[in-house]
Amino acid sequence: MKKYVLFIVFLFFLGFHNFSQNSFVVRNKKQSDKVKFKLINNLIIVPVEINGVNLSFLLDTGVTKPILFNFLNVSDSLKIKHTDTIYLRGLGEGERIMAHRSLNNVFKIGDAVKLNQDLYAIYDANLNLAPKLGVPVHGIIGFDLLKDLVVEVNYSRRFLRLTNPDEYRYKACRKCEDFNLEFYNNKPYLNAVVDIQEQAIPVKLLIDSGGSDALWLFEDDERGIASGNHFFYDFLGHGLSGSVYGKRSKIDALHLNSFTLKKPNVAYPDSLFIAHAKQHRERSGSLSGNVLMRFNVVFDYQKAKVVLKRNGNFNDEFRYNKSGIELAHDGVRFVKESRSRIAEKENRQEDGNNLQGKQIFFAEDFKLVLKPIYAIVELRENSPAFKAGLQIDDIILSVNGKPAHHFTLQKIMEMFYEDAGKHIRLKVERNGVDLSYNFDLVNPLE
Repeated sequence: MKKYVLFIVFLFFLGFHNFSQNSFVVRNKKQSDKVKFKLINNLIIVPVEINGVNLSFLLDTGVTKPILFNFLNVSDSLKIKHTDTIYLRGLGEGERIMAHRSLNNVFKIGDAVKLNQDLYAIYDANLNLAPKLGVPVHGIIGFDLLKDLVVEVNYSRRFLRLTNPDEYRYKACRKCEDFNLEFYNNKPYLNAVVDIQEQAIPVKLLIDSGGSDALWLFEDDERGIASGNHFFYDFLGHGLSGSVYGKRSKIDALHLNSFTLKKPNVAYPDSLFIAHAKQHRERSGSLSGNVLMRFNVVFDYQKAKVVLKRNGNFNDEFRYNKSGIELAHDGVRFVKESRSRIAEKENRQEDGNNLQGKQIFFAEDFKLVLKPIYAIVELRENSPAFKAGLQIDDIILSVNGKPAHHFTLQKIMEMFYEDAGKHIRLKVERNGVDLSYNFDLVNPLE
């Protein structure tokens, strides 16, 4: 009898082990785990452990295999072995990017583990998200995690809940909307409706959690998807194959079944930069982070559906950058900081022999500490900052009288999205010279 029981247990363990090698599996009694994430510029940054090394990855529904940005030679610590070389193509007008494929890596996200994960290591130093976001980002993960588990994204409380599909239970939810997913090249699409110039237009949108904008649409005059005359030209973001530029505007509304978002931001990327994205001929654009963060989302790829539940961000106003400045983290520098400390001094008689007590006083000294440097990397032509005289590569020293290093990168950028008319004072360093500039924020669509 004991041998029989042991044999059954062994078979169960062997089956579980083989299953977990080729899939993400939550390995705890609940078969579900909660993982906190950072929300930076509408993007989800989640902790990922690879081969025992703790890293941070962007959760991007628009990618298939995990990508490792190996600009710091992270692969040396991960002890990964390259098996072959491939070339990846993404948004932008640049050339294809060389990547090295690595097999049999151990991935761990919370209690979710996969023992046999392949990834693609990219060595191009220009593909580095950390300077743009101000926090370390070592790579991107998407389909391989989402296909194996039910993934809840709680944008309002900033955590993921990862659950083995057989154990996930849906709760009755009158404030939720279910959408059927369609997949093309392992990327998820849903159907929605946009109102443009009083015309309701059905659209098929890629769900792109790796984009920080609200909505991208591909212009199609025959279908009425066009910017009209009310737009401004701007930098839209970075793709694997380079920068992307295009028009920014607003549309009347976006309808996601019963949910209606009024006056959402929309970007119309130039066709030159999106040739790769338009391989799926039925695709009309992308639904990205500035819309997704207004919901708590359940991705259930095995049932080919996604569930949206509106959260406290739903009615937030859609805003544009009213300065024209895009900043990035540009290294660190030593900054002298003062510090006060309590000191003691012994009081003695004039002959120096008899102790008369101690005198306590405050002393001030200085220390050198490393602080982040923020530099202008994009500057919209004819924007308030452009007209004031600011230039690309200017290093920001202070914002409204406070040292720039007292702020996070995200906090400074948030200031540029505030109400039109707000006065901004910047002190910058240019070629070793300190310069001061002033401008008021202006709505670029007015």
